[in-house]
Amino acid sequence: MNNTLELLHNHTSFRAYTSQPLTDEQRDAIFQAANQTSSFSLLQAVSIIRITDPVLRKKVRHLCVDQPYIEEAAEFWIFCADFNRNHQIAPDVDIEFIEFLLIGSFDAGLMAQNALTAAESLGLGGVFIGAVRANISELSDVLNLPKYVIPLVGLCIGHPAGDKPELKPRLPQSMVLLENQYHPLDREKLAVYDETMLKYYKSRPVKAPFTVKKVKGWSDHIQDHLERSIQPEMMDYLNKQGFAKK
Repeated sequence: MNNTLELLHNHTSFRAYTSQPLTDEQRDAIFQAANQTSSFSLLQAVSIIRITDPVLRKKVRHLCVDQPYIEEAAEFWIFCADFNRNHQIAPDVDIEFIEFLLIGSFDAGLMAQNALTAAESLGLGGVFIGAVRANISELSDVLNLPKYVIPLVGLCIGHPAGDKPELKPRLPQSMVLLENQYHPLDREKLAVYDETMLKYYKSRPVKAPFTVKKVKGWSDHIQDHLERSIQPEMMDYLNKQGFAKK
């Protein structure tokens, strides 16, 4: 196995960091890795907002359901789908079609993952923050986001404190890598994976309030999390930002 595969196969999220900052060289290397990510037709419809002001970082932490590592990490970057820049170049193009939102979202996700992988290759750790969407309207105001720009995911980057977390079991290849056509859910394989996750959560250390010791299988986790993730106001927000009207 080569170094790249070993790094990718052993990814875990870190939620505890030392106070050591990143060097300029480390930060620039991570950005360059993100910036060189594949982009749909080179539209480059992504902007990254690096939060360096401590007062703003605290405010952003509060809007992201108060996760402490947002302040503790050396770096906190917010990846945004950004068609404002493209719109200024081509103002006659209608950006309200949902395809543009899909393009921006996909590109932002790719860039964010490349940034994290680059950070891990330098011996750093990180964790994605989906809660940038928890209070998305307020966060957009705080970040002064114009029309055609939306925050999609945050990324903490820093020097890990403590031991590397245990790898979290993933769905087996036979349930994810499907050949030639879509396959119905295999309930027997799901039951085996539920038991695997049950054992994992039972042995997982608790670091309240954000690392919860769930004593449930993966299916129960999906039920709970899907219900908690519903945001009825999201479509109104997207429309206000100029997206997904058509």
